[in-house]
Amino acid sequence: MSLSLKMRNFGRFLNNFYSLLMADSKEKLFSDFTAPTRQEWLDKIQVDLKGADYQKKMVWRTNEGFSMEPFYRKEDVDQLPLVNALPGEFPYVRGNRAADNEWHVRQDIKCDDAKEANAKALDILNRGVDSLGLIIPREQVSAEFIDTLLEGIYPECVELNFVTCQRKTEELTKILVAYFQKKGVDPAKVEGSVCFDPMEKILTRGKDMSAVLAQAKNIVELLADYPKFTAIAVNAFKLTNAGAYSYQDLGYALAWGNEYMAQLTEAGVAPELAAKNIKFNLGINGVYFMEIAKLRAARMLWAEIVSQYTPCKESAKMHICAHTTTYNQTLFDSYVNLLRSQTETMSAALGGVESIVVTPFDTPYETPTDFAERIARNQQLLLKDECHFDRIVDVAGGSYFVEELTAALAKQAWKLFLSVEEEGGFLAAANAGKVQNAINETNGARHANAGKSREFLLGTNQFPNFTEKSEGKTPMASCCQGTCETAESGIPAIKTTRLASDFEALRLTTEKAAKVPVAFMLTIGNLAMRQARAQFSCNFLRTAGYTVVDNLGFATVEEGVDKALEAGADIVVICSSDDEYATYAIPAFKYLNGRAMFVVAGNPACAEELKAAGIENFIHVRVDQLKTLKEFNAKLGI
Repeated sequence: MSLSLKMRNFGRFLNNFYSLLMADSKEKLFSDFTAPTRQEWLDKIQVDLKGADYQKKMVWRTNEGFSMEPFYRKEDVDQLPLVNALPGEFPYVRGNRAADNEWHVRQDIKCDDAKEANAKALDILNRGVDSLGLIIPREQVSAEFIDTLLEGIYPECVELNFVTCQRKTEELTKILVAYFQKKGVDPAKVEGSVCFDPMEKILTRGKDMSAVLAQAKNIVELLADYPKFTAIAVNAFKLTNAGAYSYQDLGYALAWGNEYMAQLTEAGVAPELAAKNIKFNLGINGVYFMEIAKLRAARMLWAEIVSQYTPCKESAKMHICAHTTTYNQTLFDSYVNLLRSQTETMSAALGGVESIVVTPFDTPYETPTDFAERIARNQQLLLKDECHFDRIVDVAGGSYFVEELTAALAKQAWKLFLSVEEEGGFLAAANAGKVQNAINETNGARHANAGKSREFLLGTNQFPNFTEKSEGKTPMASCCQGTCETAESGIPAIKTTRLASDFEALRLTTEKAAKVPVAFMLTIGNLAMRQARAQFSCNFLRTAGYTVVDNLGFATVEEGVDKALEAGADIVVICSSDDEYATYAIPAFKYLNGRAMFVVAGNPACAEELKAAGIENFIHVRVDQLKTLKEFNAKLGI
């Protein structure tokens, strides 16, 4: 049969198939099938669980304080008040725009030298960037510096965001307005921001900035003729970088923004102008669906807050720039940071933000290289040019799970927002240290959970690269580690220690030791159990930087111990089944006779008997991994 004949036959098949489908437009496809009830789904799940506890196995208990079911049905979301909301319509849960999902690709530049910063800006504007974050030292704020910095950059074509010392922001704003007027730029086409946010310094530096807040009114009024240029920032990404949970990010950001709304309107600024001038710089963490829901809930709740000040629905749109977080980035296995930031960027894009800053993967240990910055840019361009995320509007809308997650997160964040308001507002809470203490408590809890492997960091406390060395990399000092001087004000600061920092410090300490410990797997007995325990033990011990030696198995414990000593083992880990430890562990321990540290992989029923024989080291999923490894280092003299 010829190709053309095959194509004609296939075309007739398609026409007949289409006619069959459309024969009765009123007849529903799958009408012969009965939709299962919720109880039938639950019954089927219970069968598949084979007696396991449904609540423990299937229900997600989030860090935000609520639980999510493993499945939802249409009737669950039908009762949600905004499930039928449309994109571009108040309260903007589905986005500020209906036609597209465009966002600005932003890259920040430290502008110590105006000419160098200008050259870099012009270069990256030709590489896909259409938004610049220009960080200007306070001593460089001048008309001459701005002239040089913006040479060849057209404000009508590029989003321009300026960051400088809070006490110099008003002066910088005057210089920028004069610059735009000198260049004859149409104010309606200038898009960007100056980042006036004194309350951030209260949180990150423990400084009382209450007096500086009075400048907010002047800055807003200077930019009154620039409808797309914002004056006030809510830098809530600083909370994300300090380990805040999503509901804390959101609840505090809302209270933060409301504090500025209240102060501006009380100072005589029209509420429409005040709301238009507030830009939320929100952090995005690695909980993929939670962050999509956070952005949807953020717009919805902010719209409700603004509506209490003005009936103007256009003013109630929330302006969001998303920053991928540094909190979960790692020094070791740093290319995994690309996976983290990519999912975060996807959350931000699908959540409908106006601009995104992707943190380069090498940020934890060096000033980002040109290569790292290029990859960070391309992560956004990939989502635009290849995945077309800029053409779709709130694709998560209508998803039963995401709609429920949005509503649950909004409820929890609103509860936090109200508690802050009841205590006198965000400024009072920050000056009293309540916000900082809450974030630091969360940070401490997350570090503890990471130490106990209850929060995973791929390549750090789980599945480390067995052959990787630091090769001279050391953690970059944060601009604020929570140890800023607070003697004058007495205000605490948030701690921005990355989640991986404890394990990295341990691993770097091991690398610097005179001899890196060798951990030898004495595998014996049940094949499946010894292999599983050896794999667990190798991963467990390698997170401290130890050299691990795995084995296929030994016929006797004596053979295994002899091979371990031949390999120069400092640690011998016996890997077998719980039942067999009663047979193998004590003879192996006695034969080793203190020539190396002896460790049992597991928590067998005979553990007390083994301890009575002198065995004191056990590793399993219930031990505190970080604490245990620090103890091992101490015993090994590291």
